[in-house]
Amino acid sequence: MFLGTHTPRLDDKGRLFLPAKFRDELAGGVVITRGQERCLYVFTRAAFAAKAEELQSASLSSKAARDYGRMFFSSASDEIPDKTGRVTLPPPLRQYAGLTKDCVVIGANTRLEIWDAAAWATYEAEQEQAFADQDEGVPGLL
Repeated sequence: MFLGTHTPRLDDKGRLFLPAKFRDELAGGVVITRGQERCLYVFTRAAFAAKAEELQSASLSSKAARDYGRMFFSSASDEIPDKTGRVTLPPPLRQYAGLTKDCVVIGANTRLEIWDAAAWATYEAEQEQAFADQDEGVPGLL
């Protein structure tokens, strides 16, 4: 399970240090793809395979499922972190998420998310009240 908030910086070659506490789990390789709200999703290979299997079970007659799958898989990139836990973020993914220098990496249970720091701050501020008010409608909440 991935938890927490981390603030790495993107270097001039488009590389980012993944949080040290996750390096062992991510050492075998990751899949990075578009996420919602203009962030990037980072999955372990096993978690990506599970997500792919889940999407594979969706009906091909569902336009929403086809559209989602196209966006999700067409932008996916296999990456292997180097010995220091650094991965290269492909230019199209950096552009999609608006990543330039200051980034935020959040743990989101089965995946990491990479955000532009300013975009994350805006998102977090916008969602704070909704989070505080949430008491039903989200599975597993009190």
